[in-house]
Amino acid sequence: MQSRNSRLNSSALRGAVDLAAVKAAGEAAQKAEQTRAERARQAATGDGPALADHPLVLDVTEETFESEVVQRSAEVPVVVDFWAEWCGPCKQLSPILERLAEEYAGRIVLAKIDVDANQLIAQQFGIQGIPAVMAVVAGQLVPLFQGAENEANVRKILDQLIAVAEQRFGIVGTRAGGGGEDAAAEPRVPADPALEAAHEALDRGDLAGAVRAYQNVLSDRPGHVEAKLGLAQAQLLQRVEQLDPQQVRADAAGDPKDVPAQLRAADLDLVGGHVEDAFGRLVDTVARTFGDDRDAARVRLLELFEVIGPEDPRTVAARQALARVLF
Repeated sequence: MQSRNSRLNSSALRGAVDLAAVKAAGEAAQKAEQTRAERARQAATGDGPALADHPLVLDVTEETFESEVVQRSAEVPVVVDFWAEWCGPCKQLSPILERLAEEYAGRIVLAKIDVDANQLIAQQFGIQGIPAVMAVVAGQLVPLFQGAENEANVRKILDQLIAVAEQRFGIVGTRAGGGGEDAAAEPRVPADPALEAAHEALDRGDLAGAVRAYQNVLSDRPGHVEAKLGLAQAQLLQRVEQLDPQQVRADAAGDPKDVPAQLRAADLDLVGGHVEDAFGRLVDTVARTFGDDRDAARVRLLELFEVIGPEDPRTVAARQALARVLF
């Protein structure tokens, strides 16, 4: 699973990456806690429904997306299954997701979106192939995977999602039929102190400290997915922190062969949410350069792939384009 911090806007879901949202994880967690507290109060006084009263699997439309996905994600990780009736792999994957949603009994909620009936949402999420599965946690977009997966792999991905939701945002969901002592007894995933230190540095804007902290995690666990993501984001934010956007874009437009200028412009493109522009700029730079210049553009493109996630359709398309110009 690739945890990605794309801030969802209920009025315009662009599927873009707002890296400023990385720094707002603490705020999102606080809002989620407030929402859960209010839900608990409502359930205790009878003023509103408990989470366990909501269905664990539901069909979502453009009209209900705000309430059923964005708002509910403050209480429980919402897994979003993009599917269509004509899609053969969807018919294999959807029953697995539905069965696991019931089995997890309130630790996640499954929202099913028919892409044919809800084309605007599919476009805004950048869905280019189905089945595609994403999650929303505290209003943050978390791409999970695209294509059919077997049940064992899906289970692992959902376990990781639940752990990230708790560790980063304090969101654990509510076990259906539980509450009270049962809910209090729900085992919690232990926090990773080294990773938490890195997140906290990023949250307070200490980019250099965040880079060092994520590097410390990766020195002990080189394959740690969340640390790799955090490092890529912190390094990107560090690179653009002192840039003059107007000057960067003028330099890049003035000399397409100026590789450092293209790298800086690509970073700004990505931070601004123009993912395809960033990727396309670097693929074009790789195509027109040689030697060290080509390698610099290629490496930067791979770094930006880490920020977006290897399973994101935009990354997949750009990786294919990169292969065509390289080989």
